[in-house]
Amino acid sequence: MRRHGPRKPTPIRISTTTWRLILVGLVALLALALWAVPVVPAVALAGFAVALVLSFPVHLFKQAVPRGLAILFSFLILLAVLLLLAYILLPLIVSQAGALVAALPNLVQNLEQYLVRALQALDARDLLPDTPEAVAGRLLTDIRDSLGVIANNVLGHTVGILFGTFSWALTLFAVVFIAASLLANVRSFKAAYLTSVPGHYRHDALEFWDALGHALSRYLGGLALVLAIQGGLSAAALFLIGVPYALALGAWVSITAVIPYLGAWIGAIPALLVAFSISPTAAVLTGILFLAIQQLEGNVLTPRIQAQTIKVPSVLVFLGVLAGGSLAGITGILLAVPTLATLRVIFDFFRVRLRTE
Repeated sequence: MRRHGPRKPTPIRISTTTWRLILVGLVALLALALWAVPVVPAVALAGFAVALVLSFPVHLFKQAVPRGLAILFSFLILLAVLLLLAYILLPLIVSQAGALVAALPNLVQNLEQYLVRALQALDARDLLPDTPEAVAGRLLTDIRDSLGVIANNVLGHTVGILFGTFSWALTLFAVVFIAASLLANVRSFKAAYLTSVPGHYRHDALEFWDALGHALSRYLGGLALVLAIQGGLSAAALFLIGVPYALALGAWVSITAVIPYLGAWIGAIPALLVAFSISPTAAVLTGILFLAIQQLEGNVLTPRIQAQTIKVPSVLVFLGVLAGGSLAGITGILLAVPTLATLRVIFDFFRVRLRTE
């Protein structure tokens, strides 16, 4: 009796145009799904960022222990840092932030008194369009409105995307799961990527993979260091000056420091207002402090972390941040520098390879 092997699939013939339309439709459907559920790309990007940051300790541990243990040790370190933040620093920050909100009426009243005294000198020379009290009231109203807009854009929009759909625990688990999967299966992803490239281009494809991963991981790791330095220095210096709520104000500086160049100025506004409500001397010292921090951030930290790491001129980083903010708000600001880093790697890759006939 004749034995038959497994039956081969029957081909379904379609034209090249139909195949392209199917691909375009699938891409459009995927884009629509991501637009309708923004938490998915946000969590995926967060997991990718965590994996890039942890790639450095994984690489270090891998020299002494198997890769699986290296990944485990790296996540244990991350867990220890998160527990430190959740059970020690975060309660203190939340407590100080609550106290600061409760004290705002008194702080605003003190600030208004100092402003009225300062404006009386201008009013004596007929340089004010209205009474000092009216000018001070309008100025404080504008400041409160501006701070509300900044806080809503920087905190509310980002937190709403991440935690508005899922609970914080599920979101955190999803980020950690994605990061762990990327780290554990990086060799499989790399192999699949290389095998999809024609054989005579695989060496170049490997160089592109390594260059992009190196640029993004160094940027994200350096950014975490910059945020910790600016927030820690601000909190310590404000505490020494005698400005209350130093820890909460330092945490605000760390949050705004995500924005290159502009973040240091935005982070200084609440601290200056609190310091000025105490005394002009405290306000002057706080202004000098943040001027020094801005110089450190603008001339040392940001150029080394962003300009030198991703090899993009500082002026392009600044313009990229402005463009990202105009296009997509706080999300565009956060993604501006990583996008510039990716574009720079792509530019360098093709610059030395493209040839005209």
